[in-house]
Amino acid sequence: MARIHARKRGRSSSTRPYRPGRPDWIEMDRDKVRSLILELHGKGLTSSQIGIALRDTHGIPDVKTALGASMYTILKDNGVKMTLPEDLRNLMRKAVRIGAHIKENSKDIHNKRQLQLTEAKIRRLVRYYKSRGVLPQEWSYSLDKAKLMAD
Repeated sequence: MARIHARKRGRSSSTRPYRPGRPDWIEMDRDKVRSLILELHGKGLTSSQIGIALRDTHGIPDVKTALGASMYTILKDNGVKMTLPEDLRNLMRKAVRIGAHIKENSKDIHNKRQLQLTEAKIRRLVRYYKSRGVLPQEWSYSLDKAKLMAD
């Protein structure tokens, strides 16, 4: 697969081995895993941090194979409303950091280009989430709006 903002090709990542069902070595039952996910979310952890905590401390390699549903679906079914998807929020935080750097170092052309590339990724992701109905159609991105929302 080709890179987004480069003319080079490369391997994107390794793939998980196919596993038809829940692994036998997971000792926790499904309800306990669900309650643990909700508890960790209540502590303020993001979904990726919850996944890392489940993997490292509780031995659950993947929520989808362990429960049969994604973490987003589990949180949504239990009434958790997410304003922005996590990947979009992380890109917006990155753009805010780069924008603050450029404000102090106005001649840094390399980071000006990096801000353009990051904002292009944000716009592409916003277009995707609008088509899926995750974001409203009138939602738009700007760096000033990102400063307010990404915190």
